[in-house]
Amino acid sequence: MPSETKRAVTIHDVAKKAGVSFKTVSRVLNNEANVSVETQDKVRKAISALQYSPSIAARVLAGSRSFLIGLLYDTPSSYYTHSIQMGALERCRDAGFHLVLEKCNSDARNVAAVTLVNIKRTRLDGVILTPPLSDNQAIRETLVEQKIPHVLISPPRLEPEISSVYMDDRRAAFDMTQYLISLGHRRIGFIKGLSRHGAAMLRLLGYEDALRSSGIKLDEALVKDGNFRFQSGADAAEQLLRQKERPTAIFASNDEMGAGAVATAHRLGISIPRELSVVGFDDVPYASITWPALTTVHQPIVEMGAAAAGLLIGGIQSRKTDPAGLAPSISFQHEMKIRGSTGPAP
Repeated sequence: MPSETKRAVTIHDVAKKAGVSFKTVSRVLNNEANVSVETQDKVRKAISALQYSPSIAARVLAGSRSFLIGLLYDTPSSYYTHSIQMGALERCRDAGFHLVLEKCNSDARNVAAVTLVNIKRTRLDGVILTPPLSDNQAIRETLVEQKIPHVLISPPRLEPEISSVYMDDRRAAFDMTQYLISLGHRRIGFIKGLSRHGAAMLRLLGYEDALRSSGIKLDEALVKDGNFRFQSGADAAEQLLRQKERPTAIFASNDEMGAGAVATAHRLGISIPRELSVVGFDDVPYASITWPALTTVHQPIVEMGAAAAGLLIGGIQSRKTDPAGLAPSISFQHEMKIRGSTGPAP
């Protein structure tokens, strides 16, 4: 006769062996703070002895959480979303949570209502909002009203009651523009990102701040629209480089548009950096493998994703139910990556 299948170990078996309630075992599994060290030790020894491996379903049944964190995104940059995801995924895994990706159309009139439906349908414990969703006031107000824990990545404005992870985009753009000015450039073109991205507007403001601080008058003809995509950078660069008095440097709001500007310059026979300097923003991997390698602002995107997940999970685990104040916000420093695409003004 075939041998009898071994019964799976349950949370109740662990509780019996440790001499505690199954709720106490659940608290230990969920890393909750209100369990004594002695009790935690007994539970962990019982888990080890029984070789117990809790499933997500069992953990949900033992408590009120789903152990699911939502990453809400709507961005044209697949690299940016992927990097945020990688950082958040690792932090979630370490804490025993799972990451769920939800793509949202931030331009939709009912985006807040649709977002709420998706959150409730998947029973998310909390959500991370990436730009431009982190800019959307309607979504933010809905999450606060429904008491859904959330953390914003790179919101357009920092407010004390908002838990967020950010880098000072305005200062970073200021520093990069100042670097170009230090090389002797005075006609510096700027390729904007999508206007609905708060960070894109902050980068434009940083560029304008630097010109003003150096006594250089802003020339609107040197500012062109882009949408963070390669082709928009190439098209904007063509508009700039076809001008009678063309710029000697171009600052693109992200590396993808910067790469587009470099491609246009090559096509028009303009030497980089001898005749034209080009800089970007973000420091994506291909920024260092374009020819010449792109000078850019390094933004620690993976680390920002991990920090956002950490803030959110920490708030959930400590049972802070106020979504407006999970934890203090975290700021990251930018870094200038000087490469071969920049040189002295001709």
